[in-house]
Amino acid sequence: MRNQNVLKAGVLAALLCATSIATANMAEQSHRDTVAGIDLVTYPTNVKNVVVIVGALPAGDAMATTGNIAVPTLAGMMLDRGTKALDKFAIAEQLDNVGAEISFQVGTQSLEIRAKCLKKDLPLVMGLIAAELRTPALSAQEFAKAKQQFAGSLEASLQNTEARAGEAFGRAIYPEGHPNRPHAVADYMAAAKSATLDETKAFIAKYYGPAHMTLVLVGDVAAPKAQAEVAKAFTGWSGGQDYIRPPVAAASGSREISVPLNGKPSVSVLLGQATGLRFRDPDALALRVGTAVFGHGFTGRLMGTVRDKEGLTYNIGAGVSEDSIADGEWAISASFAPALLDRGIASTRRELQKWWSDGITDTELADRKQGLVGGYFVGLSTSLGVAGQILTSLQRGYDVSWLDRYPEAIKALSRAQVNSAIKTHLNPDAMVLVEAGSVGSAAPGRPAAAERP
Repeated sequence: MRNQNVLKAGVLAALLCATSIATANMAEQSHRDTVAGIDLVTYPTNVKNVVVIVGALPAGDAMATTGNIAVPTLAGMMLDRGTKALDKFAIAEQLDNVGAEISFQVGTQSLEIRAKCLKKDLPLVMGLIAAELRTPALSAQEFAKAKQQFAGSLEASLQNTEARAGEAFGRAIYPEGHPNRPHAVADYMAAAKSATLDETKAFIAKYYGPAHMTLVLVGDVAAPKAQAEVAKAFTGWSGGQDYIRPPVAAASGSREISVPLNGKPSVSVLLGQATGLRFRDPDALALRVGTAVFGHGFTGRLMGTVRDKEGLTYNIGAGVSEDSIADGEWAISASFAPALLDRGIASTRRELQKWWSDGITDTELADRKQGLVGGYFVGLSTSLGVAGQILTSLQRGYDVSWLDRYPEAIKALSRAQVNSAIKTHLNPDAMVLVEAGSVGSAAPGRPAAAERP
């Protein structure tokens, strides 16, 4: 066993060395410019003939503020349904003919852009992205279809235990007005039915624009070519708004919330709290590393105990999320059979308290550092991985050089720093517990509790 461990360590070290050479000095290899008001990053790689495009602009769900909460999503859904010059079938045909892809997705604060094409087709794809953002057709017929499809997806989510647990958890830990606080599905459904095309047009006019928009091009593309195509496609476009960066969310206090859903074979569980931290805050990275020791994958403590030793679940982990732009959250997520729910939660709380009280060991820290750095470099082995990391870093307020510094920042963390971050920013006695599935009235023999103080 000792020889196998030495061999595995040697193989991983060789992989990290080889990969780090391929991705070293990312800041030097990248080119960052403001083109047509857009923050543009070009990162040439040795991948031949293929270009990956990712981007974002602040036009997510949080931007609905006091307006119709369904409008940001409906606006994003309208983008691939035709432009003023081309209907959706013509756009699809042009993309299919060259094997290219374009997609849009609305998140909490961002409208996200994804595209992939051959090098020779970059002018076509960039032109289509620009046309879809700048001059969407916004036809009444397509809007009616989008509303129906959105309502259908919301209807399906009403019976999804993970979605319902996430909704209840987010609404419990974030205050009103915080961008990470999700809307209730029932409110979304009502809003989707009442949303108007005029509201959607007004939203696009206000929030779609180059201000605070980012585009990242990775692959077989030189910076001058990328700049020329972006300038050609987007010059003359104006507008846009900044992201919402609220005051830090206050701790919500201990609560237990049940979301009964009849006939579910498992219960989705979330246990956690708002952290009050953004990714760039001093303790944020240390908390992430400590959390990885506790709940990352099959080598995390939660999997090792609650799943492997006690056999109470097939799925449990912990993580930090939603902290790139606003302060985020820390949560354990798990799935338990209804008959094992109480034992599973008790086991989870026990392991949480032990981790919080005692912290992590030097051996755990060393192993997790190696795993995190290795996973980071593996993630940079694809063009999409590089593009995604660059975009996320910019949204967090870093420049591209952060990607070169990240592995060293991980390696520099001490056990004392990690354990201090855990103790300082988390409190097991003040966490929110959400159970969604066969619980309460949906689980015969278990007391109903819509919300327990």
